[in-house]
Amino acid sequence: MSRPPTTRRLRLATGTAGGLYDALGNRFAAELTRRGFPTTPMPSTGSIENLTSLAENKADLGLALADSADFFVRRQGRPVSAVARIYLNYVHLVVLASSPITSAHDLEGKRVSVGPESSGTHLTALRVLQVLRLKVTESDLDLDGSLKALEQGTIDALFWSGGVPTPAVAARRGLRLVPLDDVVLPLRRAYGPFYEIALVPTGVYGATRPVQTVGTPSYLVCRVGLPEDVAYDVTRILFESRDQLGAPDAPGMVLVKRYAITTGVVPLHEGAARYYRADYG
Repeated sequence: MSRPPTTRRLRLATGTAGGLYDALGNRFAAELTRRGFPTTPMPSTGSIENLTSLAENKADLGLALADSADFFVRRQGRPVSAVARIYLNYVHLVVLASSPITSAHDLEGKRVSVGPESSGTHLTALRVLQVLRLKVTESDLDLDGSLKALEQGTIDALFWSGGVPTPAVAARRGLRLVPLDDVVLPLRRAYGPFYEIALVPTGVYGATRPVQTVGTPSYLVCRVGLPEDVAYDVTRILFESRDQLGAPDAPGMVLVKRYAITTGVVPLHEGAARYYRADYG
C-alpha cells in the first residue's frame, strides 16, 4: 500500500453533532488513520463552513451538499475539488406531530429555524422559502437548538439537511416530517438539476407512510492543493472501506464509481480522477 508523502495530519471538516456528516466524517477519519494517513476530524456547522475551510487551506478534506458546492464554485468562483459523490441527502422540514402545518405553504407567517448561516441547511432552506415566496420569522439555530426550540414551542418548524435517519431527530418522539415534493421542480428551475425527489421510507421517525421530500447529493471534497498521491489514496481508501463506514445502509447511499464521478461543476481532483481512470480510462 502506498504511503503519504508527508507526516502532516490530514484535516477532515465534518458537520454538526447528531448529523450524518459528523458520524460519517469521524468514521472515515478513523479509517484513514488506521490505514496510515493520520486524520483529525473537524466539527463544523456544515457545508459552507467546510467549503470555506478548504478554500482557505484550513482543511484538507470535507463533506458538502451539492447545492452548496455549486453556489461556492459557480456563483462565488472559489476553488475546491471533488473526491466523490457519496450519497443522497434529505431535506427535513420538521414539525411537532400535533402541528397544523401539513405543507411548506403553511409556513407563511410562522417561526422557522433555517439553520446556521454557514451551513448547507441554511442555503437550501432559504431557497425553499424563496421559490414559494413565503415570509417567515427566521432563526439560525443549529440542529440541537432547533429541536429544543421546537419542543419548547418557541419555533413552529425547523429545516435540516442530513441523512436518513438523522440520529438527533430519530432520538426524539412526537415529531413529524412535512412533505416537500412540490418544491423540487421550482428549485430545479431556479437553481439547477441537483435537486430531486427523495423518499423517506415508512417507519423512519415513526412515519406510517413514506414521505416525499427534496434530495440533494453529498460530496466528499478536498482542497485544490492536496497532493495528487494523497488524493488518490484517499479515494482508494474511501471505496475500500465503504463497508466499514456504516453509511451504505442509509437510504440514498450509492458509493459506486459511476455515481461517484458525477460532481457537477465541482471538478474532480486529479488524484481522484486517476483512481477512477483505472476503470474508465
